[in-house]
Amino acid sequence: MSIQEEKKPESFTENVIAVSNDDADFRLLTADARKAGERALVRKLDRRLIPTAAFIYLLNYVDRVAVTAARLQGLEQDLGLTIVQYETILAILYATYCPMQIPSNMILGYISRPSIYIGACVVGWGLTSTLTGVTTNFSGMMACRVFIGVPEAAFYPGVVYLLSRWYTRKELAMRSASFYFGSLISNAFGNSIAAGILAKMQGVLGLPAWRWLFYIEGAITMAFGFLSMWLLPDFPHNTRWLNAAERHLSQVRLAEDAGEADKDSDNLTIYDGFLLAIKDPKTIIFMFLTCTQLLGLSFTNFFPTLTATLGFSTTITLLMASPPWIFTSVCCLLNAWHADRSGERFFHITGWWWVAMLGYIISLSTMATGGRYFSLFLMTSGYCGFALTLTWVANAIPRPPAKRAAALGLVNGFGNLGNLIGSYIWNASWGPQYHQSMIIALCSLILSSALSFLMRWILIKENKNMAMEENKLMEGPGRERIEEAARLEGITFEEAVKRRKGFRYLY
Repeated sequence: MSIQEEKKPESFTENVIAVSNDDADFRLLTADARKAGERALVRKLDRRLIPTAAFIYLLNYVDRVAVTAARLQGLEQDLGLTIVQYETILAILYATYCPMQIPSNMILGYISRPSIYIGACVVGWGLTSTLTGVTTNFSGMMACRVFIGVPEAAFYPGVVYLLSRWYTRKELAMRSASFYFGSLISNAFGNSIAAGILAKMQGVLGLPAWRWLFYIEGAITMAFGFLSMWLLPDFPHNTRWLNAAERHLSQVRLAEDAGEADKDSDNLTIYDGFLLAIKDPKTIIFMFLTCTQLLGLSFTNFFPTLTATLGFSTTITLLMASPPWIFTSVCCLLNAWHADRSGERFFHITGWWWVAMLGYIISLSTMATGGRYFSLFLMTSGYCGFALTLTWVANAIPRPPAKRAAALGLVNGFGNLGNLIGSYIWNASWGPQYHQSMIIALCSLILSSALSFLMRWILIKENKNMAMEENKLMEGPGRERIEEAARLEGITFEEAVKRRKGFRYLY
């Protein structure tokens, strides 16, 4: 895709509520107040948006993988499930979870209150998770797993898109990783919570402990879903808990970051954003990169089962599953912090897949308890790379917002087909060694590494092309876009040109 197509003129025409140009709106843009005002704004966002999103993600992942913990306490026996039926229950989630991410993210870019939309989806999957506890057979479990994928589809790509509407390129990696931290830590403490519920609730009110697991986790999710409608922000122009000056500064920051306004045009439809995304080769590459990556990391849904191969009791197994994820959570935040500081993406993402590949090689080489457990730490660290994948997508496909939203939905939706396929490669009959499973995962990570290298090469090439195109942007439609950014920021055209020349894709 050419640079002109990437930055078509209509992509930056105002399509949201305009911010007036009175003195009150510009008071945070003065030289004296700008730095302090921006720090205060980012801190306010960090205090509300990031913890809320991270905690919801913790609940999201706990609800989604509760079935794997329940398996250790008699779920299969109570419902009379075969191995194939259990694997199908895990896989069927992605039949709705994957395709629904695309229209959900497209819709998210065109509604005015994403806080209500995302909060309602949280309540929806909490309710479905609770109802999972009353199922009595394979059909009932299948129905719950199908329906839980619909509201869950809105969450992860939706929040990444929301983050990209608030944070600059050099802030986004750390915030995305902090958000994904909720998922990683849920693998640690989710298993610990599950261990406590499964150990203490067996037989309470005559119910098996695995049913209580769904009741308790689902109820907590619904309660926090309602609270999140108040905690989450909407968009920079209409968030209720920011004043007019802060809302204006929020818009200016993003326009300044790219040298162009972060807005869609009035005549850009929801389908136009989808078409722009699907026609961009970068979107297709990211889709297959994410799919092969998640196939290579698909052990996550079977992690308690892999930990069980060490030969300990159910409670000890669930507790031993926590330290690798705590280690990965810390590495994820440090990795994202350095990615933001350096502006580098390829090695901060792909390098962790190589660590996971080393873990597979060790696990293929030994069944010794120490070596096998150490390999689990290396395998889980591969998710440090996944945590920044959609951040890289947002950096590489930044404008217009409708295209970015559709691209995030396409990449994460198609990418999760890797988890769908992965539901079948960790076959119980291949245990306890799981050599075949690990070889498949290892090959998948090799392929995703190759695609990542291809993306790096493309972005380097586009940056070189962008340098040559900059002079052309000084005339015609390009000049109009820069003038719009200058108007929004309250600066001169010459200053906007200078900032525009600083924009480059991160690779």
